Amino acid sequence: MTPYPEQPWHLAGQMYLSLWLEPRSELPQVVPGTVPVTAFGRGVVGAAWVVYEDESVLHYNELLRAVLVRDGRRPRACITDIWVDNEASLAGGRALWGIPKERAVFELDPADVLEAAARTGESALAASRFSPTWRLPGRWPVSYKVAQTLDGRLKTSQVSSKTALRFARARWTAPADSPLSPLTRRPPLVSLTLRDFSLRFGD
Repeated sequence: MTPYPEQPWHLAGQMYLSLWLEPRSELPQVVPGTVPVTAFGRGVVGAAWVVYEDESVLHYNELLRAVLVRDGRRPRACITDIWVDNEASLAGGRALWGIPKERAVFELDPADVLEAAARTGESALAASRFSPTWRLPGRWPVSYKVAQTLDGRLKTSQVSSKTALRFARARWTAPADSPLSPLTRRPPLVSLTLRDFSLRFGD
């Protein structure tokens, strides 16, 4: 079994995030025990490229899609699709929190203007270009919980972070056979870059 760090994981780096309002019928399947948060027939879906670097417990790249859900009345984020390029991250994410990580190959450089692409074998997953626009002053605290399935039960995990924020213009592309292709049907509602974030994941 691949060794991985014990939780909590302390991570740092760069995130490039887009959010969409998607029709309820097009939302990806979420874990049992949760339901998507919807308004006027639409739910919130996010997709992000993440580069874990600097003082992170592990250094790797990540592509994910998540849905805003509720557990009873409590809001949560449910990660429905996620790929990484590090075996310890894959094993730890699955074993500790029930995060369904898969392997992918990345072409990604966390420059001011991000050009990113990921594939599994010969199959492309997605590609993006993020161009930052205006910056919000200061560093912003962000805290939320992730809801997944672990050992047949609902598992919630705490995430706490602090980051600088910039709005961005983002363009996403994905082939028709990619699980992320629904995100290319319409432009994102909003896109952000989370610069030099610090993050604590888990208990």
